[in-house]
Amino acid sequence: MNVTIKTPEEQEKMRIAGRLAAEVLDMIGAHVVPGVTTEELDQLCHDHIVKVQHSVPANLNYRGFPKTICTSVNHVVCHGIPNDKRLKAGDIVNIDVTVIRDGFHGDTSRMYFAGKAPPHAQRLAETCFEAMWRGIGTVRPGTRLGDIGHAIQSFVEAREFSVVREYCGHGIGRVYHEDPQVLHYGEPGTGFELQAGMTFTIEPMVNAGKRHVRLLPDGWTVITKDHSLSAQWEHTVLVTDTGVDVLTLPAA
Repeated sequence: MNVTIKTPEEQEKMRIAGRLAAEVLDMIGAHVVPGVTTEELDQLCHDHIVKVQHSVPANLNYRGFPKTICTSVNHVVCHGIPNDKRLKAGDIVNIDVTVIRDGFHGDTSRMYFAGKAPPHAQRLAETCFEAMWRGIGTVRPGTRLGDIGHAIQSFVEAREFSVVREYCGHGIGRVYHEDPQVLHYGEPGTGFELQAGMTFTIEPMVNAGKRHVRLLPDGWTVITKDHSLSAQWEHTVLVTDTGVDVLTLPAA
C-alpha cells in the first residue's frame, strides 16, 4: 500500500484546497430549491470554481465524467450526473465537489433538501451525518481503518439503516484517489494503522433500505437496488500528531 505522508507545506496546501471545496458547497446551498435543474447547479459550481476561485474542478473529464459536481438525488447513491431534470419539493440531493488548487485536491459532499424533506428522509440524512462524525472522531495516530468503519457501521445499523460497501473513502493529495481505501464498515483493531500526515476522505453512503446497489448503463450513476432513499456526507481529514483536522468544514 502506497500511503503518502504530507509535509507541513503540503498539509497547508491541502487546507487551502479543502476550504475552497467547502466554499463551493456553502455557495450552492441557497440554489437547491424545487424547480432548479441539477445541470443549473452544476453550472453555478463550475463558474464559481473557475471564475471566482481561479481553481480547477477535479471531476470535470476525470475518467470521462462529464460534469463539475456529482448530484445524487433520492435513490441515487453516488456519482449522479447533473441533467435537465428539475428537483421536486421534498427531494433530497447529495452534492459532491472536488477542487484542485496548486496541485492538491479538496473533496467534500453534503446533503441538501429541495423544500421541506419528509421526516424519514431527514432522519436518514441526519443518521449519515452523525455516522460520518463518529468515524472522524476515531481518527488519530494509532487508530486502524477498521476502527473508523466499525464506528460508522455500528451506529448506522443500530438505527436500522444500511451501509453501502461497494464504495468507500480514499487517500487524497496530489492524486485524487490514492491509498488507503477507507471502508465504512469493519472490525475494530483491524486494517492499516493511521499515521500523522495522512490525508483521506470519510464519506459514508447510507441506505434507508438494504445496502445493495446497482450501476446504471451510463457507467457512473449508482442507485439503490430496492429504490430506497440514500444519503451521503463527506469530509477530507488530516491525521495530526494529536488527533484530526477536518479540512472541508463549512464557513459557518
